[in-house]
Amino acid sequence: MSGTLYIIGTPIGNMDDITLRQLDTLKAVDFVCAEDTRVTVKLFNRYDIKKPLVSFHEHSTKAAADAIISRLLNGENAGIVTDAGMPCISDPGEVLVRLCAENGIDVKVVPGPSAVVSAVALSGMSVQRFTFEGFLPVQNKQRRQRLDMLKNETAVMVFYEAPHKLRATLDDLAEAFSGERGIALCRELTKIHEQVLRLTLAEAVEYYNTNEPKGEFVLVLEGAKESDGEKLTIDDALAQVQRLVDMGERPVDACKAVAKESGYRKGELYSAFCGR
Repeated sequence: MSGTLYIIGTPIGNMDDITLRQLDTLKAVDFVCAEDTRVTVKLFNRYDIKKPLVSFHEHSTKAAADAIISRLLNGENAGIVTDAGMPCISDPGEVLVRLCAENGIDVKVVPGPSAVVSAVALSGMSVQRFTFEGFLPVQNKQRRQRLDMLKNETAVMVFYEAPHKLRATLDDLAEAFSGERGIALCRELTKIHEQVLRLTLAEAVEYYNTNEPKGEFVLVLEGAKESDGEKLTIDDALAQVQRLVDMGERPVDACKAVAKESGYRKGELYSAFCGR
């Protein structure tokens, strides 16, 4: 009879966020697969967990995965953890879950903290739906393609980003979406220096031009406005700008107002309006 693979969530920053069930499961399994054993051993030392650790990460070979599956088929029970939070989501552990399904091995979940859900809850946005986008592609072409694909996404979007890449990512988001789009920047969740900034994209770019990004970030970005009909054409949007200007609005303020509702960027509307 085969064993069971347990997907075990672990704290995302504050080690006190461990649950009794997580501790009991980690102590009960025969071995634990870890993305980085050096990280997991700190948790084990804190709670006096003495179980063998098996390294399993994005560069692990098929042979390494097969060896784990073989142990499970022979009746051993295993846990799978990531460095922080819930494993098997944009994580090497998903390979083991898939192989377990293919081999008829039981998989159970022992849920825990999630940076994604925590950030969405902290965002202060109205969230009926959200989409987890993880880290944007590093290559410029693939990154532009991903952002173009998301331009008309109406769900709230969640991204991960490292501090040394944050400024470039904010620049790319501001270029791809309206600078007036709201964004919550959640930093160092559950840790001593936890911080949440709720800004527009334009404000976020300006803020981090003068402040050094520190810590790991979860970015929660507002989706595009829901539209009852088809998306406005640029001519329709410019006509709305003209109507506001005729009513006494400054062109820049009129473009800002129409950008919020139309999905076009303020700068895009302003350039087109002034160039007519």
